[in-house]
Parts: sequence; C-alpha cells; structure tokens
Amino acid sequence: MINYPSSKLPDIGTSIFTVMSALANAHKAINLSQGFPDFNCPAPLIELVHAYMLQGFNQYAPMAGVPKLRENISLKTEKLYGYLPDADTEVTVTSGATEALNAAITAVVKTGDEVLLLEPCYDSYAPVIRLCGGVPVYVPLALPDFSVDWDLVKRRISTRTRLILINTPHNPTGAVMTKQDMDMLANLLEGTDTLVISDEVYEHMVFDGQQHYSALQHPQLRKRSIVISSFGKTYHTTGWKIGYAVAPAPLTAELRKMHQFITFSTPTPLQMALADFLEEEAHYLQLPDFYQAKRDFFLEQMKGSRFELIPSAGTYFQLAKYNNISDEYDLDFAKRMTKETGVAAIPVSAFYHDKTDHKYLRFCFAKGEETLQAAAEKLVRL
Repeated sequence: MINYPSSKLPDIGTSIFTVMSALANAHKAINLSQGFPDFNCPAPLIELVHAYMLQGFNQYAPMAGVPKLRENISLKTEKLYGYLPDADTEVTVTSGATEALNAAITAVVKTGDEVLLLEPCYDSYAPVIRLCGGVPVYVPLALPDFSVDWDLVKRRISTRTRLILINTPHNPTGAVMTKQDMDMLANLLEGTDTLVISDEVYEHMVFDGQQHYSALQHPQLRKRSIVISSFGKTYHTTGWKIGYAVAPAPLTAELRKMHQFITFSTPTPLQMALADFLEEEAHYLQLPDFYQAKRDFFLEQMKGSRFELIPSAGTYFQLAKYNNISDEYDLDFAKRMTKETGVAAIPVSAFYHDKTDHKYLRFCFAKGEETLQAAAEKLVRL
C-alpha cells in the first residue's frame, strides 16, 4: 500500500471555468462563462505563423523570447506608456500571462511573506502564493463600483508585506484603476521594499473614452513593478498561451530563473509571427471600440431582463446582479441557469477566498452578435 503525499492545496478543486464550460457543453448551453472569443484571430497573423513554420522556425526559441519580439514589445511600451524598457534585460516572453504570474510570484515571494490581494480576484493568484509559503492577505474592493479602498489597503500593509498584486482593467468586475489610484499606491509604498505585480492583460479593452493607466507610466511604481500582458487577449488567440512581463532588470533576472524551469521557452513560430504583427498598430488601437461595441450590443439586448447591469468600464466581461430574479447562492443559480435556461456564466463568489456571494454573475461578451443575441433572448425570459 502506497502512502501518497498529502495535497499541497487540499481546498482547491477544479477551476470554476472548467466546471462551467463542462456544464455548458453537457447541456448544450451558450457559453458566456469562460473568457475566450468565439471568433478567429486576424487572418494575416495565421498566415505569418504558417510562413515561419514552413521556413523552419520550429525549434526552441531563446529562453527570454525571440529578440525581435522583445524589441517590438519595448517599442510598443514606449509608444503607449512613455517608457522604453531594455529589450535584453527588462522584457521576457512567457507561455501565457498565467505562467508570467507564476514566475513573478515565485521569484519574489518567500516563506512567511504577505501578499495583498484585492478581492474579488483571479483564481490563480492565491494558490501560487501559498505554494511559495506566502500568506495571502485579502482586501475587499468597495461596492457597488468595486473601487479600491486605499485606507483599508494602508491598514492591511505590514512589515511582512512583500507584494501587492493589482489587476487593471479588472477581472471579473471590469473596474479600471485611474492615475489617482496609481498615485495612491505609490504613496503608500514610498520608503518600503514592497513590490507590485500589475496584471494588465486587458490593457486594450477600456471603454467610454477612459484610458488604461499602466504601472509602467508611473515613475515610482515601475521601479518596483512586474507588469504582465497577454497576446492571447489582444489578438483573440487565448489558445496560443503567449504573454510577457516587463520589469526592472534585477526583478527580470529573478523572474527568468523561474521561467526557465517552468516552460523554458515559448513556441518559436508564434513569437516570430507576433513580432511582425505587433508592428501593425491598427489592430490593438481599435480594440477599445471593437469591444465597446460588443458590450453595448449585449447591454441593449439585455434591456428587457430583470438583471441589473452597470456597463463594464473595461475587459470583455460584464457583471449582472440577479437578486431581482432569485435569492439562490450564485453558484447554484449559475448551474441552474445553465441547465434550465441554456446560458452559462461565472458566479463571482468563485473570485473570493471565502466564496462571498453578492448575487453577481460574470458574462463574457467576447462573442459574435448572433451568440450574444441568442443568449440574451434566453436571459430576458428569466
């Protein structure tokens, strides 16, 4: 009889995204739960990948990323955020933003270190912190707009706070941090050694004339920040799993030590193609309008429903409060809605460590109009 080791994460089960997508498939429901588009990436990008495959770019890429891609990331960062990172020492291409998060957290968090997380938050953050021996310290965002209560953040910072993890635009709520928010964060951290990981994978999805304000734009914050971005989100290629991290050279050196033992490198022909396509600014510059149109279409279709929807400020997610429909726990309601109504969404309690239920569901509107209309027709009948 083998005595198998006890679980390092005994309270962690299958991801809610996997659970709800599987339920949607089983009941042939419209899947607005997991965050992926149901439309294809730009055709020229596929052609570039194919061309590089045919040219023989099918072996290992450099560990830190293809040089041309890192150089173009650096140039794009300067155009958007007024800061030119060193492509050799401050830019790292990773196998998805989730891998970048894993490498970044693992690089800086040691046993006993505290990490502040603003809840609700993406479900990969806390498990990695715990696997490093770190201690997640949860700070709830303020309802109803899910803004940051900086006085509360200040009270939660201690001498053991190694890291604060922020996410803007914010998954799942769609909230967007402002320059004032970044100033508040910088002021709180002045004189400390506390670091920042800024998850900015939805940087090109900010609506209603607002602008994404990156930690890289803030002279004080960028000295202590690892900023993470996603090509998957930007180019509708979530299945390619390609992201990148920009950080000061000393932090990048430590992140790369982790990266080389997690995946080592990221697929070469995809990197080569993205390096070329990144020079086409039009695609990412038009994304705010592209996704705002989808958000607005979904909101219009949902006008006849009993859900309460405040327009998302960013990301491709829309929260919907359902307390006028049911007082069920959000996971129970989401499952019943999938089975009986034929539309799958994510219960927002899944983004809280203690499964706090504020009666919100998260819908993904990165879908074609036909899909969104068909889903809304079902939802307005609830």
